[in-house]
Amino acid sequence: MSHGHGHGHGRGPSAAGAHRWRLQFAFAMVAVFFVVELVAGLSTRSLALVSDAGHMAADVVALGSAIVATRIATRKDTTGRRTFGSYRAEVFASGLAVLLMLGVSVYIGIEAVGRIGAEAEVSSGPMLVVGAIGLVINVVSIALLRGGASESLNVKGAYLEVLADTLGSVGVIVAAVLVSTTGQQWWDTAVALAIALFVAGRAVMLGREVLTVLGQHAPAGMHPDDAERALREVAGVVEVHDLHVWTLTSGMNVATAHLVTAAAQPGEASADAGTILAQAAAVMRDRFGIEHATLQVEPAGSSACAQTTW
Repeated sequence: MSHGHGHGHGRGPSAAGAHRWRLQFAFAMVAVFFVVELVAGLSTRSLALVSDAGHMAADVVALGSAIVATRIATRKDTTGRRTFGSYRAEVFASGLAVLLMLGVSVYIGIEAVGRIGAEAEVSSGPMLVVGAIGLVINVVSIALLRGGASESLNVKGAYLEVLADTLGSVGVIVAAVLVSTTGQQWWDTAVALAIALFVAGRAVMLGREVLTVLGQHAPAGMHPDDAERALREVAGVVEVHDLHVWTLTSGMNVATAHLVTAAAQPGEASADAGTILAQAAAVMRDRFGIEHATLQVEPAGSSACAQTTW
C-alpha cells in the first residue's frame, strides 16, 4: 500500500495575504472619513448620512478584521496542533463582515420606519458635500480591493462592504438633491431604507459563500463526480472511493481519495503505485487546480478500509 501527498505543505502566503497592502490603505482612508461623516450626519440630522456612516463603521471593522486575519493566517503554529495552519481565520473575518452588514441594515431599517410620519429637518448642503467626498474615497477603495476580491473571500468581504458603502454615498448625494429640490424631508428616509435593503442582499450573498467554505462543500465550479471520473481514467485505477474535496480558505483547495488498482494477472507486473500517485496528483492539480491532494493506493481486494465506520 502506498500513500502520497500532493506538494504544497508549506505555510505560504494566502490569497488575502498577497493583497494585505490594499486592505491597509483602504482601512486608513475609510477610518478617517468615518469620523467626518458621523459628525456631519449627527449635525445635519440626516438619516442617509448616519446610515452611510454606519456602513463606514462596518467597513472599518471589516477591513481591520481582514487585516488581522491575514496576519493570523500566516503566523507560525507553535502548538503543533493546527495541522492546516490558521488559514480559516480569513473565512471567519468574512463571516464577521456579513454580520456587520446585516446589523447595520437592520438598524437603519428600524430608524427609517421610526421616522415615518415624523418631521425631521435635514440640511441638504452639508449632506451633498460629505456624500461627494465619501464617494471619492469609496471609489478609490474599490479600485484597490477589486484586484484581490476574485482571489480571496476575505478581501471579497471587505470589497463588498466598500461597494455597498459606495452605493450609500451615491444615495446620500441623491437624497440631498431630492430634499433640496422638492423640499420633502422624507426622501432622506426613503433613500436610507433603500441602502439598507441593498446592503442586506449583498450580505446574504457573501454569507452563503462563507457557509459553503465552513460547511466543507466542494469548491465552486467543481463537482466531485467529475474528479472521480478523471481519477478513474488514470492507468491502473479501477475504482475510486472516499473522495473528499473542500476549500480550506480562498485559493487553497484540498482533496483526499483512495485509488483501487486492478489485481495483477498471471505473468503481468502489478501497477506501479508511485506512477499512479504521480499521474493522479497531476490530474487533480492540472484539471481541478487542487495542489494539495492526499491520495492512497490500494490493491484490489484490500481490506485497508474495512475498519472505517463512517
